[in-house]
Amino acid sequence: MAKRAKITVAGAGALGLTTALALADAGHSVTVFDPASPLDNASGVAAGMLAPAFESVLDPAATPQLDLLLAARDLWPALETRIGVVVDRAGAVAVGEADFLARADGGLRSLGLHPTDLARKALEGLAPGLAPTWGRGVLIREDWRIEAGAALTALRAACEAAGVIFRQEPARGFEGGERLVIATGAARDLAVVAPELSALSPIKGHILRSQAYAYEGVVVRGEGAYVTAAPGAMTLGATMQPGRDDRDVDPEDVAPLLAAGARLFPQVADGPYAASAGVRAATTDGLPMVGRGRHHGVLLAVGARRNGWLLAPLVARIIAACVTEGEAGPYAQRLDPARFGMTSEAK
Repeated sequence: MAKRAKITVAGAGALGLTTALALADAGHSVTVFDPASPLDNASGVAAGMLAPAFESVLDPAATPQLDLLLAARDLWPALETRIGVVVDRAGAVAVGEADFLARADGGLRSLGLHPTDLARKALEGLAPGLAPTWGRGVLIREDWRIEAGAALTALRAACEAAGVIFRQEPARGFEGGERLVIATGAARDLAVVAPELSALSPIKGHILRSQAYAYEGVVVRGEGAYVTAAPGAMTLGATMQPGRDDRDVDPEDVAPLLAAGARLFPQVADGPYAASAGVRAATTDGLPMVGRGRHHGVLLAVGARRNGWLLAPLVARIIAACVTEGEAGPYAQRLDPARFGMTSEAK
């Protein structure tokens, strides 16, 4: 193929924008298609977790993938520098009843990680406002975080500066490009050129932004909720509703999430908050499909489940390698879309 390829990217979430930037930086002509406004997607709604440790412990689908998740996280410092965002490396702390803490601590140690047991005084310093109920916690430094909205805005700005063109409309095909990168989340509109999309299922999730308390501490993981800092507020997340692809806010799902957050930080119980819902995509093995599709010229970057932000720079590296015919790295085979039985045509 020509040294400078014309590439269409469908989707302007974390995976689409990070991939578009990597391709533009490699010298390609890139156009991103997405009908939504810049922050109106699952990546913009997200809490911005870069959390290989607790995701591997608390989400059974991620447990076998710790090495891959850590490798993806370790690509973030370069992206941090490239787009000018700040990665919060303060870590995350689990608090809860004794059995929950025992599971968290034991799970982390079984993965070869080294959590730190914290007494109440240490918790007060790391998580100001935490309910006095919780007298100890388990801290892990391997988990990081970014502010999702700021990161999405910074990615878009970096893409534009690198020459990426944005079209606020859906991609209905290659749109004149030589390659098509599909990064459309759970949408299956491009299934005619990417039958692999049939392996995806949607997961709806709610997230709350509480204005009751301007939290500035570390990520706190509890039973039924996690809490992160947000500019002038606090983020509470997140529900998971497999099979749902609507973005309606459901009060019956918001209520238990708010209650779980209030058990961690009582200030949020009666304060104002805003609820949002996003739809993510997942595969049956919990890993995204990243790489060449069945049809010539099609590349897939979909299905990151709970870890879109974490996996974004790894996904971008693999897609860029597919386009340039470079080295895709040791995780490309694990993420290959062909693992779901769709064999690739000659490229």
